[in-house]
Amino acid sequence: MNDVSHFSAGISILELSYILASVLFILGLKMLSHPLKARRGNLLAATGMVLAIVATLLFHRKEGEPIGNMGWIIAAMSVGTVIGWVIAKKVKMTAMPQLVSFFNGMGGAAAALISMMEFPHVSQELIMKSGMANGHVLAILIGLVIGTVSWAGSMIAFGKLDGRIGDLRVKAMKYVNLIILAAIIGFIVFIMTRDVTASAELMHLVIILFVVSVIYGVLFVMPIGGADMPVVISLLNSFTGVAAAMGGFLYNNQAMLTGGILVGSAGTILTVLMCRAMNRSLLNVIIGVFGGGGTATAGVAGTIKEVTVTDAAVLLSYSRKVVIVPGYGLAVAQAQHLCHELDKLLDEKGVEVKYAIHPVAGRMPGHMNVLLAEADVPYEQLVESDEINPDMPNTDVIVVIGANDVVNPAAEDDPSSPIYGMPIVRAHEAKNIIVIKRGMGKGYAAIDNMLFFNDKTRMLFGDARSTLQALVNEVKAL
Repeated sequence: MNDVSHFSAGISILELSYILASVLFILGLKMLSHPLKARRGNLLAATGMVLAIVATLLFHRKEGEPIGNMGWIIAAMSVGTVIGWVIAKKVKMTAMPQLVSFFNGMGGAAAALISMMEFPHVSQELIMKSGMANGHVLAILIGLVIGTVSWAGSMIAFGKLDGRIGDLRVKAMKYVNLIILAAIIGFIVFIMTRDVTASAELMHLVIILFVVSVIYGVLFVMPIGGADMPVVISLLNSFTGVAAAMGGFLYNNQAMLTGGILVGSAGTILTVLMCRAMNRSLLNVIIGVFGGGGTATAGVAGTIKEVTVTDAAVLLSYSRKVVIVPGYGLAVAQAQHLCHELDKLLDEKGVEVKYAIHPVAGRMPGHMNVLLAEADVPYEQLVESDEINPDMPNTDVIVVIGANDVVNPAAEDDPSSPIYGMPIVRAHEAKNIIVIKRGMGKGYAAIDNMLFFNDKTRMLFGDARSTLQALVNEVKAL
């Protein structure tokens, strides 16, 4: 009797722990919507995950028996915790997109492994009752496919972001990807319609499904241009969430299910919003023909005009409205603190300073927001591009720091450009334009930037960090 009571109490505590963990996940996600609360939101969500893990280890029972191999489980968790901690502490802000892709891929791989391990153990009673066509098998197969695609795609995204893998540009690629996607769906249907008495007999088909999913994950990311990589990262993140939710269904684990649904839905919503910001189709992302990586814009004409640090400092100091457009070059130079110091100096001189944030500036969703939040730039100074664009004609000076494609007028003027139709920060409408760049290199989309040849544009060549430091010194001296 005592054993039964202990078993029931354990189940109750476990379920309550999962509910509490789910609430912490939701609260944590809600707090991520504002930089001032984002750190606390991360801590809350992490607390929920720790609670779910500890409760599972202590109170989970299968047929009245506790979890076995506890020593191996704790050892594996300890090793993973140390590795994750060290990587997260050492990673540079410029490598944060690669880290996000890598960690996201590990989540997809974990979900795929769960499906691979669970398929041979599908309940014989369930198979005898309804055959292979049941929700349990469907959850396993969907988790396997989505988790594998997320893992393979994230590893390719990691390589592309790190500069180790280039784009694969083949016109027929979208048709190849559609054929592979159809084959994956066909495999799922074929497996679920088999008339067998044991799921283990179909394991060879599951392995083939895994291999085909790996191929699809690789091929659907390979053609995608670097300028569109933030959208891909967001989409792969949503895939991992859906795969994790499938694991929640398999184990009847409310915390795992809630966490997966939150990640999947949030990632999907973010992907759709970013597609709208890029004026692209989500279908194009899925079949692997999304944006980017075209040829240089034809017919580039005009002259480049330079400006000295002193003249730039004078122009900024005697302006009324200044807009700063941060880009990946700012992150590479780790110059966000100097940028904030410059805007504070200008503010002391009575200059209104705002930051124009393009949704896909940088290498991942929200990259610039995170970068500037690290430098304690007030959130109120960060303005989305579509909100700040109407005020561009009234802006005295716009300062572009390391941004390229997101201010390229070719997106509006050149129908042959691969970024044509993408909404941009309309820097060309400002009264004066200062571009801080190391050289005349092209952006991630590999096309020339017509803004550099604008009559109002003055190029301030140099590393963002050293150039901003010089600007800060000059503004102080005025």
